[in-house]
Amino acid sequence: MGQSTNRKAQPGTAGRHYGGTSVDRNELIQLSPIKRKNQDGWIQFSPDPESIQCTFCLAKVSCRTVRSRTKLMNILIERGKAEEALSIFDSLVKGGHKPSLITYTTLLAACTVQKRFNFIHSIISQVEKNGMEPDSVFFNAVVNAFAECGNMEEAMKYLMKMKETGIRLGTSTYNTIIKGYGIVGKPEEGLKVLELMSREENIRPNLRTYNVLIRAWCSKNNTGEAWNVVRLMLASGLRPDIITYNTILSAYAQYGQTKLAEGVILEMQKNRVYPNERTCGIIIGGYCKEGKINDALGFVYRMREFGVRPNLVEFNSLIKGFLDVNDSEGVDEVLTLMEEFGVKPDVISFSTIMNAWSAAGFMDKCREIFDDMVKAGIKPDAHAYSILAKGYVRAQEPDKAEEVLTAMVKSNLTPNVVIFTTVISGWCSAGRMDYAIKMFQKMHDYGISPNLKTFETLISGYGEAKQPWKAEEVLQIMKEFDIEPEDTTLHLVADCWRSSGLTKEDSRIYNGGKDQASFNQIEDDMLMRSLEKSSEKEEISLSYKNLLQIPNSFGYDAKLSDGASKTRRMVLREAESPSESSLWAGTKSMNRPCRFGTRMPVICCNPSQGQFRTYNQNAHSCTVVFLS
Repeated sequence: MGQSTNRKAQPGTAGRHYGGTSVDRNELIQLSPIKRKNQDGWIQFSPDPESIQCTFCLAKVSCRTVRSRTKLMNILIERGKAEEALSIFDSLVKGGHKPSLITYTTLLAACTVQKRFNFIHSIISQVEKNGMEPDSVFFNAVVNAFAECGNMEEAMKYLMKMKETGIRLGTSTYNTIIKGYGIVGKPEEGLKVLELMSREENIRPNLRTYNVLIRAWCSKNNTGEAWNVVRLMLASGLRPDIITYNTILSAYAQYGQTKLAEGVILEMQKNRVYPNERTCGIIIGGYCKEGKINDALGFVYRMREFGVRPNLVEFNSLIKGFLDVNDSEGVDEVLTLMEEFGVKPDVISFSTIMNAWSAAGFMDKCREIFDDMVKAGIKPDAHAYSILAKGYVRAQEPDKAEEVLTAMVKSNLTPNVVIFTTVISGWCSAGRMDYAIKMFQKMHDYGISPNLKTFETLISGYGEAKQPWKAEEVLQIMKEFDIEPEDTTLHLVADCWRSSGLTKEDSRIYNGGKDQASFNQIEDDMLMRSLEKSSEKEEISLSYKNLLQIPNSFGYDAKLSDGASKTRRMVLREAESPSESSLWAGTKSMNRPCRFGTRMPVICCNPSQGQFRTYNQNAHSCTVVFLS
C-alpha cells in the first residue's frame, strides 16, 4: 500500500501534506525526544548494525512509525524545538526505519532553522541514494536552505533544476531567491529576479515579493531604492501594507533619522494604512536611541490620535531615557502617563529606577525602590538583586551585598556567577581576601562555575593585599575549571609581583614558569628578599653612624637574625589566627550586619573528582592547597 498523497502542510515547505495518520497523546509521550546533541553535530542516516530492520520499511510499505514521528518532528519545529526534531530523526533511523521523502524534507527544515547548513548536501544525497524522486516541496526546502545560508549559486542551481525536471515554479520560490539576495547584501540581484518573474507565464509578484525586496534595500540603508520599489508596487496595482511602511520606518530609526520616520505616518494615512503598536514602538525606540527623549514622550501623546495604547516596553524605554539625562521630572511624567493608560510597572521598570539611584550612590533610595517593588507584588528577578548588590559594593558595604545574595537564595532564586563575582569583588576591595575566598567556596557549593572575571577579581584582590604568590595560585585554580588565562590575566598577575617590589618575577609569568619552585618557596624567596633590603638599609645606616662617630651598641648580624626570626613568627601567627563563625551563619535579615570568621580556609581539591572541601586546620600563609 503506497503512502497517501493527502498530506497536511508543514511550516516552511509550501503546502506539503501528511498521510491521514495522527499522533495520539500516549504516542507523543512514548516518542518524547531526549534532549541531547550528537557528537560534532553529526546526524545518523543509517540504522545501527544491531538494530532490527522494520519489515514495513523493507517492503516499501507505508510505515506508521515513520509517519507519526515525522509528524512529531513538525510539531517540534512549530514549537521552536528544532534541535529535538533532529533527535527524533536520529532515533528513527537508529531503530531500523527508513525515512520517507516527507521526513527528509522535515529534517531539512529543522537543519535550516538550526543553521546547520553543512547537512544540506548530505540530505540531498540520501534522497538520491534511496531512489526517491524529489517533488516541488522538497526542492523549495532545498532552495530555502541554500538561500538562508547565503549560497545563492546553489540556490539558483536548484531553481533551474526544478525547471528542467518540469516542476512548476511558484511565486514563493522566487520570493525565497529574492530573500537570499537580501541576506547576502545584493538587492540589485533581487531586482533582476523580479524582472525574471514578470517574463514567466502565470507568475505574478505578490505583496510579499515587494516587501522582501524593500527589506533588502533597507538593510543596505538605501531607503531611496526602497521607495522606488514602493512605486513599482503601486504601478503593479498593489497597495503597500503596514509591513511595507514599518520596514522603511525601521531603517530610518536604525540610522538616526527618526524624524523622517515620524513624517512617513502622513504618507501612510494617505494610502489608508494606519500606525499600529509596532509603528509607534519603532519611533519611540528611535528617539530614545538618539537621546531625544522629549520627542519620544511627545509621540506618546500623539498615539492617542491613532487609537494606539503605549505598551510597557515603550514606557520602560522612556524611563531609562530620562534617567540617563538625570531628568527626574520626566520620569514622574512617564509614571503618571503609565497610570493614565492603565499600564502597571514591571520588574524592569523598578530595576531601571533602582539602577539610576544605585549609580548615583543613593543606596537608601535604591533599597526603597526595591522594597516598593516587593510591596507591589512584583517578584524581584536576579537582575534586580544584582543591581542592589552592585550598589552596596560600590558603596563599600560588601556585608550588605552578601546579605542581598542570601535574601536572593531565600526567595528561591538561584544566584548566578554575576552576583557572586560582584560580592567577591566587594570583599576584595575591602581587603578581606578571607571572606572573598569563602564566597568563592560558597559559589562552588551552589554548583555555579566561576568565569574569567571571577578569577581576575581574585587576582586583583591579592594584588591589593600585596600577596602576589596567592595571585599566582589563582592561575592554578583556573586550570581545575578548564579556564585559560588571557593576556589581561597574566598582566594582572605580573602587576601583583611588580607592585610588591619584585620586578624580576613578572617576566617569569610570561615565560610560562608557573613555576618550577613551589609556591611556598616563592613566598620564602620573597621573605628573604625583603630581609636583604632591610640589610642594605641597615648597612647604609651603620656607615652614617661611623661617619658621625656614633657607637654601635650591638652587632648587625645579631639584629638581622633576630629580625628574620621575628618576621617568620609574625607570618606563622597570621596563618594560625583562630576561626570564628562561618560565612553565612550570622546573616539574619537584610538590615542586620553579617558576622564572619577572620580565618582563611584551606581549600582542597581532588582534580579527578573536581570536589572542594574546607578544613579548619593550621596552614601556611598560602591560602589554596591542591591535593592529588
